[in-house]
Amino acid sequence: MAETLDLLLSAPFWAAVLRIATPLILGTLGVLLCERAGVLNLGIEGIMVAGAFTGWLTVHAGGSLWAGVAVAAATGALLGLVHAGLTVQLGLSQHVAGLGLTMLATALASYAYRVSFPKVERPPTVETFPPLAPLPLLDSLTVLTLLALALVPLLAWVLARTPLGLAIRMVGENPAAAEGQGLSVNGLRTGAVVAGSALMGLAGAFLTLAAFNAFYANMVNGRGWVCVALVVFASWRPGKALLGALLFAFFDALQLRLQQSGGGVLGLELPYQLYLALPYAMAIVALVLVARRASYPQALMKPYRKGER
Repeated sequence: MAETLDLLLSAPFWAAVLRIATPLILGTLGVLLCERAGVLNLGIEGIMVAGAFTGWLTVHAGGSLWAGVAVAAATGALLGLVHAGLTVQLGLSQHVAGLGLTMLATALASYAYRVSFPKVERPPTVETFPPLAPLPLLDSLTVLTLLALALVPLLAWVLARTPLGLAIRMVGENPAAAEGQGLSVNGLRTGAVVAGSALMGLAGAFLTLAAFNAFYANMVNGRGWVCVALVVFASWRPGKALLGALLFAFFDALQLRLQQSGGGVLGLELPYQLYLALPYAMAIVALVLVARRASYPQALMKPYRKGER
């Protein structure tokens, strides 16, 4: 019990929670923005991979870290534009288009990496964002974590308090009413998908420019799908999305500590596979408890054509 309390009160543990949560926060905000406008974006996994690769490649080629972040966000925005073209403009299945985009972006990133570095035995490395300050809790965090945390209240304010946010929510709830107010449903949905996908690309860039210093084809490792689930957990609210990301990161950091201690923190000696499954099991439990009460955007996954009622 004392070991457990020491762990929960230790600054390095909570720094790890924030570090693990950062790409989840960015990705979840991206998915949430898309879905509040009525578009499901299952391309997030591939967008994160592409953002991770292009951001890292930019820095490896001599660009600054912020240039890498900008390129990753632009890559996500470009892929989001492709997704919006298929689902918003052409009205194709959002499920199929998203999964196809994930496979395409992942394959392109892997291919581009092999072409760019055909003979390397180990992935090349780059200099990453430095820690914020030599203080407890901040000594292993970077500015990208602060950026992710700052985007949560910003997006909440935009959606709840601005005309743009109201328009985005309207096209996700009742696009016919939005059209009746003279709003461009397809334009707003496209813009939301592009902006949301830019956040997904930024989430990928965090992995290669802050969490790690190299690119690996499987480094996203399902984080995109976790973000999709966290949006449901959050009932499409940015504040609850932050809570969900931190909760998942808490269990992920906990399972890492449990593996390192051989289960000593809780006094249990269990197969490591159970520790790996812990955060995902907790996510499923949370979804089961919350999903029934979730109020989703009424026009989510419903294509809209001008003039239709």
